[in-house]
Amino acid sequence: MRLLKKLVSCIVLVCGALALPASAQSDYPNKPIRWIVPYAPGGTTDILARIMGQWLSQRLGQSVVIENRAGGGNNIGTELAVRAPADGYTILLVNPANAINATLYPKLPFVFLDDMTPIGGIIRVPNVMTVTRNFPAKTVEEFIDYAKKNPDKINMASSGAGTSVHLSGELFKFMTGISMKHIPYKGAGPATVDLISGQVDVLFDNMPSIITHIRAGSVRPLGVTSAQRSPAMPEVPAVADTVPGYEASAWFGAAAPKGTPAAVIARLNREFNAALADPAMKAKLADLGGVPMGGTPEQFWAIHRMETEKWAKIVQFSGAKPE
Repeated sequence: MRLLKKLVSCIVLVCGALALPASAQSDYPNKPIRWIVPYAPGGTTDILARIMGQWLSQRLGQSVVIENRAGGGNNIGTELAVRAPADGYTILLVNPANAINATLYPKLPFVFLDDMTPIGGIIRVPNVMTVTRNFPAKTVEEFIDYAKKNPDKINMASSGAGTSVHLSGELFKFMTGISMKHIPYKGAGPATVDLISGQVDVLFDNMPSIITHIRAGSVRPLGVTSAQRSPAMPEVPAVADTVPGYEASAWFGAAAPKGTPAAVIARLNREFNAALADPAMKAKLADLGGVPMGGTPEQFWAIHRMETEKWAKIVQFSGAKPE
């Protein structure tokens, strides 16, 4: 009888322990959520996280706190998310650097696709192939002809070696067979200043950070890097109209540490998709030049895998090294 009582007590304890996670999931979230942005405040990633974070706060009834952890080419913030508890209270703003860095950095302390769990895609944002006002080429086709006649005479600026801005230009070189001299800067801001002043010739910058200068007439766009024209700049052709198959848009989504409960991932994915279907939210994202992605976590991870493979080839082609 004494043995039977002990056995029953053990069963009760085990069942109680197993019930705790389910209970915790059923009232998720019951405290603030930390959203790690692996960049400094003010950039496209930060702006996007704050717009979406406000939506999530209202929908979930808990604060979504944006935590900027810049440095290490995106890797400091990413590792912080990888090492965080898998309880749904830490998520990461995912961007092209997470795909690029898999090859750019030979020894990372994590394997991103294995150590994180996808929540879903948010938006795609094209870069814009932009030249100085007085550059002789007026179209992408003329630019390619000019580059072939003047090898290594064109200075291509970027926001830093290995960034999506840099590799968008390297992909263009790879697919057209032209050669340009890469001039890396510490951020898109100083690169844009030198583009405006004519110190460099071309920049494949993110649309949200270059569009103001384009509208002001300080620089001239030749093409957007998305597969089709952007609704934010419908008058500017796609680079792919001249270079078939070219596509180098920036994309953003969210992920959580590996092991985050499936019910939590499903809840967050539903809220992200609801945001992307909301007319007011769609208008805000359109102001950034963004096209909604949405879909399932699996679809987002499939895109991430394809992007990782694509950029691996361009990193190897360009010989890009982390700064």
